[in-house]
Amino acid sequence: MAVAVLALVSGCQAINSELKESGFQPSNNPVTVDNVSRNDRMAELARSQHPRILATYGGEYSDPKLERMVAKVVGNLTTVSGNPTQAYRITILNSPNVNAFALPGGYLYVTRGLLALANDSAELGAVIAHEMGHVTANHGIQRQQKEAEEVLATKVVTDVLGESPTAKAALIRGKLRLAQFSRNQELEADAIGIKASGQAGFDPYAAGRFLQSMGAYSDFRSVTGATDPSLDFLASHPNTPQRVELAQRHARIVGPDGVGLRDRDSFLAGIDGMLYGDTPEEGYVRGTTFLHPRLGISFSVPAGFVIDNSAAAVTATGPGDMAIRFDGVAIDARLPLTDYLRSGWVAGLDAASVRAETINGNEAATATARADGWQFGITVIRAGEQVYRLLTAAPLASTSLASVSQTVSSSFRVLTAAEKAALKPLRIRIVTVQPGQTIGTLAAGMVGVERKLDLFRVLNGLAPGATVSAGDKVKIVTDK
Repeated sequence: MAVAVLALVSGCQAINSELKESGFQPSNNPVTVDNVSRNDRMAELARSQHPRILATYGGEYSDPKLERMVAKVVGNLTTVSGNPTQAYRITILNSPNVNAFALPGGYLYVTRGLLALANDSAELGAVIAHEMGHVTANHGIQRQQKEAEEVLATKVVTDVLGESPTAKAALIRGKLRLAQFSRNQELEADAIGIKASGQAGFDPYAAGRFLQSMGAYSDFRSVTGATDPSLDFLASHPNTPQRVELAQRHARIVGPDGVGLRDRDSFLAGIDGMLYGDTPEEGYVRGTTFLHPRLGISFSVPAGFVIDNSAAAVTATGPGDMAIRFDGVAIDARLPLTDYLRSGWVAGLDAASVRAETINGNEAATATARADGWQFGITVIRAGEQVYRLLTAAPLASTSLASVSQTVSSSFRVLTAAEKAALKPLRIRIVTVQPGQTIGTLAAGMVGVERKLDLFRVLNGLAPGATVSAGDKVKIVTDK
């Protein structure tokens, strides 16, 4: 989804509602981020990065209802933009990661994972206004200049001082300066964004609320694992109690608590039905089981392991520093799997351990290896024209490798047509709390997720001890 908006849309709010829609005609020369920023070197650079961002974050997420809701929030913010000539292009990214960012020239991005975490239009507005603040303050250009300075300084230090302790200390100081510079940029963008969202009529205290939700999300993620922490908002945005307090302080300048619009109903209606978590193209994690409807395969990990599904591979971590990795590889159909295991891609392979196997009717081969303080159990399985690899790793001192590796490899199977057809993606659904329902009963009704009660609280911005009342609207995760 990509929508271009400009600060000049403020005039739209004064249009006579009695005018017929047929009276409106599209402009022959519409104002968009592309033609406003043409010949702008930084904007051209940002435009060239757009395809890479789409590739990294799963492409654009298309949902007209959701797009209209997000565009409405952005449109309200552009009416109070610090730069009235700046056009903005907002893209919803098809990623479960919680992130939002901006590129020079007015390119704004927000993931559906972030939209799932927000609870009203004011919170979304706070995030987008923060990113618009980076554009207004030219932080992208400033950061590029600062990074270029640090690269030059690093080269000078290395050339002159080599690998001496003095050189290393100088390099560390440079990284700290850059980190402090980034932190100051984030705080400046907070101030700009909170002021702008308040001027646009949104609740200025939403920024502090969303920062607290991000903190709760971070705590939840640290227990359950994350799709890719490097792609999350928290990887580049400091989140501390002090930052929350600063956000609230900026909000108090705008007005007292309760001022401004939250527009919760409109926001929740926009995200109702939005995809949550993994896409069918990436396969689904359901508790300790991974299922891929397109590939038509499934495997499970033991209790206590947490599966992490990414575009590159499926991994799982468990007790005793154990880890599991699953991926696919294309090899010649005529090559025996035992020969493939011996072909050199396994470091420290114990050649005597290579065995031909049959796992749930599929041709397979197993082996063990040792390298760099680790021991490995390797299983390769041929299913159709594809070969899949299951690698289990454990420290050398572990006595659990054989049993875990055996449990995982023996669980691999090909899904039936009925099983593939029954697999559906998870979605955010908005439900109205009925009399007698509690947080516990609502959370218990969610499907396809672990730690349901904790996740329900995180998604709905509920602090420990908070309750729900009949008539409240809340978010749940379901495959319905």
